[in-house]
Amino acid sequence: MEDVPLPALFEQARKIHNSATATASAADQVVKKGCEALHRCEDMVNNLGLFSPNETKEDISTTNLKYILVPFYLAELTEKLAQDDRIHILKASQAKLKEFISFCEAMELVPKEELESYIEGASKTVADQRARKIARFKRQRAAESKLLEIKEQKERRGRSTKAAALSTPVEAGEEEVLDDDGEEEREAWITTISLAICKALDLLDMLKKEEEMLSAVKDRQSKDGDKEFSKDVLDERAKKAEAWHHDSAVRARYTKPSSPITCATFAQDVLEGRAKASQAHDHKHQPLIFGPASLVNGNITTERERMAAQVFQPSHRMPTMSIEEAGLKEMEIMNKWQERNVRLMEEANSSWHNDRKSKPGEDDDEDDAAQEKARAWDDWKDDNPRGAGNKRLTPCG
Repeated sequence: MEDVPLPALFEQARKIHNSATATASAADQVVKKGCEALHRCEDMVNNLGLFSPNETKEDISTTNLKYILVPFYLAELTEKLAQDDRIHILKASQAKLKEFISFCEAMELVPKEELESYIEGASKTVADQRARKIARFKRQRAAESKLLEIKEQKERRGRSTKAAALSTPVEAGEEEVLDDDGEEEREAWITTISLAICKALDLLDMLKKEEEMLSAVKDRQSKDGDKEFSKDVLDERAKKAEAWHHDSAVRARYTKPSSPITCATFAQDVLEGRAKASQAHDHKHQPLIFGPASLVNGNITTERERMAAQVFQPSHRMPTMSIEEAGLKEMEIMNKWQERNVRLMEEANSSWHNDRKSKPGEDDDEDDAAQEKARAWDDWKDDNPRGAGNKRLTPCG
């Protein structure tokens, strides 16, 4: 992360935050990576001096508005960390939330009614608390609908711009230059910050209540520590003894002599060396057990029941494969036989006598003899024209 620029690092941390908050149980390694990235963003924002206490939201550029959300994202991810000391996590998350709310208050981003209730603390009456929660929920809904509307407008404008670019070519120098401080982008980030403020106030109240409950439980455990410790130790010892007896009972099954092999497939594997007779085997087509109702589909535990189950067996051999498996096996054999026949037919029909290689001198001798024979035949035809020896057959001969 040392060489990653601030915009890319913030975008990476924001994606991790969205994926972690979208699910109830996020991976601890992902949350830690997001916290590390946000801590690095926070250090870079402080080193660059992007914000000043003398500024307001109008003085901050649109490109820097999103970095206001870094403490809020960090608080939400810190709350999701899994550690033994939960109270320490809650305090760290609350500190980041208070830092975020204080900065938004300095930037004049917190509504007045929320600011008054935050400064005064929790309302004493239930009606005031209910009214504040309802107003906050309405603001949260309005912010979410506004963000959705801005997103839809942006998508529609992108589609229309793309269609216009395809219909009319854009010449050099006429491209549309987007302004970084565009009103739409600025409005979207300010709305996102307002939504984050609502969530931060709700999360802060929830974390305060959780811290109070955990502190009360911790105080009670410190008072009754000795009793709880002795009870936990006894429970742990009882669990260890029970687990040891269970493992011994499981191991005792395999210390007995191996039972006869009743599966033909497993017997073939043992004969060919792919398996051992001592290891347990589970085959698909186990033999049916005939006998008393207590033994059919029951768990054979005693030696008497095992011997009785071996006695009551069918008089015929049970199948080792199903009809579908036998059909597939026969189909495989038939395919191999057809491939072999095709190969033999190709070999029988091949012109092997034309493929043999002749000696280097034989081709030249045969060509010369053929040329000489052709020349002699041409000379004879010149000396003996057609019909020259048939003068006696002519009328004037």
